Amino acid sequence: MNPPNPTVVITDWTFPDLSIEEGILKAHGIEPVARQCKTEADLIDLCADADAVITQFARVNANVVSALRKARAIVRYGIGVDNIDLDQARARGIPVCNVPDYCIDEVADQTLAFILATTRQVVTHANHLRAGNWGLATPLAAMKALRDLTVGIVGFGRIGREVSKRLLAFKCAVQVFDPMVPATEIEKLGARAVSFEELLKDADVLTLHCPSTPQTRKMMNRDAFAKLKRGACLINVGRGDLADPDALTTALQSGQLGAAALDVFDPEPIPAGHPMRALPNVILAPHIASCSVLAVRKLRESVAHLALAAVLGEALPSIVNGVKR
Repeated sequence: MNPPNPTVVITDWTFPDLSIEEGILKAHGIEPVARQCKTEADLIDLCADADAVITQFARVNANVVSALRKARAIVRYGIGVDNIDLDQARARGIPVCNVPDYCIDEVADQTLAFILATTRQVVTHANHLRAGNWGLATPLAAMKALRDLTVGIVGFGRIGREVSKRLLAFKCAVQVFDPMVPATEIEKLGARAVSFEELLKDADVLTLHCPSTPQTRKMMNRDAFAKLKRGACLINVGRGDLADPDALTTALQSGQLGAAALDVFDPEPIPAGHPMRALPNVILAPHIASCSVLAVRKLRESVAHLALAAVLGEALPSIVNGVKR
């Protein structure tokens, strides 16, 4: 009797269908099992006997990981893996993989769009004109040129580096805080390596590009906002929990933060009626910085190939929790 084909499950997705993933897996005789899981119980029921788990936003917590009886990998649609309990997966010997090299240009472009929109008051003036007005909608001092500004970057991975390259073309001063990257490497690429404290003190615009970890969650808290220049701008296309939502709201309401442009928030979606939705100095986007046709295709193909490699016993190229197979 032939052994059964391995089981690949997909816990949740935001795409119109799963034809890309199905095409790759079915070519190797694997029919993926997909379900839009909403609860821990749903996840455990779907994943317990899976050979590989593909997940997008579902919370693959310690209980879910502990219930996996034979999983050879957990694969995340995306770069961040903060919805997966990495420690529990490591303890169980289950590799967790991401897709670290997709959407780099898309997110860097979105960051620049946000920076220019806040410093040039793009949305404010569009709304001003739609309301039947003409002329400046803000004080002249709110209209800034990047040439005259210092932009601080938190995190100098693939995306942070692409943001830096784009900013340097606008003639601004670029400062970087990333304790994992040698200062010589940062400075070789035209930016200046500084401490977090110095970054907060100097930045006219602060943009966040670090992962969500115990060390970085709520790094932008009341104390951090208080150390920024009054009127500085915050850009967040990373993870919503990098900024304390109450402290962020207060800083914007008080004018300590002059503006914010946010693709992410904590929680998501932003609750109906949250004051952040109504603040005139805030630009919001629904976690779409990574989006383009090519980026989404690459993401979906990559996770399918990673899951396939896992069940075939092949080497996995993007393990993030230190488990080797």
